[in-house]
Parts: sequence; C-alpha cells; structure tokens
Amino acid sequence: MKSFLYCLYAEYLKIRKSKVLIGSILAFSLGPIMGAVFIVVLRNQELSDANSAIRSKALLTGFSTDWGSYLNLIAQVMGVGGIIIIGFIAAWIFGREYSDGTLKDLFVLPISRIKIILSKMTAIFIWGFFLAIAILILALILGTLLQLPGFSGQIFFNSIVKISIVTFLVLPLSTPVTFIASIGKGYLAPLTFVILAIVIAQIIGALGFASYFPWAVPGIYSQIIGSNNILNFYSYLILYITSFIGLSATILWWNYADQTK
Repeated sequence: MKSFLYCLYAEYLKIRKSKVLIGSILAFSLGPIMGAVFIVVLRNQELSDANSAIRSKALLTGFSTDWGSYLNLIAQVMGVGGIIIIGFIAAWIFGREYSDGTLKDLFVLPISRIKIILSKMTAIFIWGFFLAIAILILALILGTLLQLPGFSGQIFFNSIVKISIVTFLVLPLSTPVTFIASIGKGYLAPLTFVILAIVIAQIIGALGFASYFPWAVPGIYSQIIGSNNILNFYSYLILYITSFIGLSATILWWNYADQTK
C-alpha cells in the first residue's frame, strides 16, 4: 500500500507541474460558459432574432433558461466532452512516459508494474472527478449571476446524481486509451483512437445501435439526444467489459511486452 501511495504521489507531482491540468480545466469550462452565453442570447429578443440557429437548437432540444436545463447541459458536457478530455488526460499520463523516455526509470524502481499502472489509473479517475466538480461549481456561479429561476434542492440533488453517474460512465472508457498509449508508445495513437471512437459513435448512432457502443453510452445517459430510455442492462455491461479488457490489456502489455524496443 505504501508503494502504491508513493506512485500516486509521484503522479500528483507530475500533474501539478504540468500545463495539462490548467488546460483541461479551461477546456471543460467552455461548456458552462457557452451554456451561459446560450441563456443570455435566448433571454434577449434582439440577440435571439439575430441568432436564429441558437434559438432553433434550443427549441429542438427543449432547452429552457432555468436551472434544470442548465444543469442538465453540464451532464451532457461531461457525457460527450468528457470522453475527449478524459481520453486526452489518459493519453498524456501513460503516453508521456514513452515520449519523455522516463519509462525505463519507472521499471528500475522496486515497485510492481501493476501498482504503477493502478496509481496512474487512480490519478485519471481523481482528475476526472475533480473536473466534474469544477464545472459544476462554475455552473452554479454562472447560474446564480444570471439569476436563473427554478432552483430547488431536488433539482440540485438530481443533477449531482446524474453528473456523478455520467462521470462513472466516462472514466472507465479511459482504460482502452491507456492500452493504445502503451502499444503506440506516445500521444498520437491514443488521441487518434479517441477521435475515431467519437466518429464511430456517430455512425453507429445513425444506424440505431448507439446503446451498444460504449463511447456513445455516457452521452445517451446525459440525454444528449433527448431520452436515455434506449439504454439497457447490456449497454452498461458492454461498457464495463470494455473497460476491464482495456485495463487487463494494459497490465499484460506492461508486464510481458518488450519495452526496450
């Protein structure tokens, strides 16, 4: 346990000293900020008339200028944007060891490779939840400044539960990314994989099978398409099996592949 905590602390130091942390916060912040801009435009008739595309989008999605819609938007930001940003974080945490040439230094430490992997995965999960909390706080601040109507304890609680569940659906999808980062020995392959997964999710969604594609499940649950009723037990089962395979493949690769090439 002590060696695991040592590895986790080392990951914390790497994250704290990098610019990726600030970059991820700024990237996620675009969601609440754009949502606030959306609300300002819809509230102002002149701006709304001048931006008919925004008004049409709001009518199409049932978006309204109240707390319920705004906090639901935050869940959607996590469900869709989270896959990209968390995927980038996973690619950075694992890929940087290859790009910076520090992997060999990790392997000479008297610590099992499984503990190193688990510490990195834990860092990804903590980072992801930190970002979810950060954008929720930002949304609460912006919503308060905009004096949005319809706030209640029930709406707030339901929103926290929803955002938490979406986060629990997004984070496990980082394990296939860590495997691709390991076999690709850098950033490019995993980032390409994440973008490809998003594109395939759109294609499969158009074919009507999105509920069975892991990278589409978080967005569907966040009600990005209006309803999450198409999700079922197998939707979640496939997602977590995919996550387990990704983690297992990463562990096997780190333990048995020739890392000197």
